[in-house]
Amino acid sequence: MLAVIDYDAGNVKSAVKAFRALGEETILTRDPEIILKADHVLLPGVGNFGECMVRLKRYGLIPVIHEVIAKGTPFLGICVGEQLLFEASEESEGIPGLGVFRGKCVRFTDKPGMKVPQIGWNSLAIKPGSRLFEGIEDGSFVYFVHSYYAVPEEEILTATCTYADVACAAVERGNVFATQFHPEKSGAVGLKILENFLAVKKEA
Repeated sequence: MLAVIDYDAGNVKSAVKAFRALGEETILTRDPEIILKADHVLLPGVGNFGECMVRLKRYGLIPVIHEVIAKGTPFLGICVGEQLLFEASEESEGIPGLGVFRGKCVRFTDKPGMKVPQIGWNSLAIKPGSRLFEGIEDGSFVYFVHSYYAVPEEEILTATCTYADVACAAVERGNVFATQFHPEKSGAVGLKILENFLAVKKEA
């Protein structure tokens, strides 16, 4: 069973639909008991970094997320859900993130002809050895909607995209995976990425 964390952070229907299309029992919930019992957990996110952190705190979900990750349950953050896993963001100075990964989220550099946010399809430069991208060709296109991106430690970076900057597109470490793009809106490539995530087993 996959638990999709419900904290009023944007439209999550497409993510739920994508996982159900893969045959996975998928529950949208903020019930800690259900989240902690899940085989896989998804943290979605659309909107402002600070507002999303406020909602997670309001619903008492921050310690639940840390417990899920500590238990070794496969965990996936998408879009702002990826950014929240880091320590902070320029979008909301003074509001700490979850701090699962070291690093800060920064805004794209303003460049002539490059509109921010990046909205649309972009190709991935994939590093070898990623479990999330197993069977995915380097250069595959996925769908992005974002103005900010994480600057992670090099060892957890698994894919980048090039827009106004060379930006982090995905990270993974242990049982925690995260993508800046939306796999659930990325066609067959995205479904394969979600399938790879579901294939990850809980760490002992």
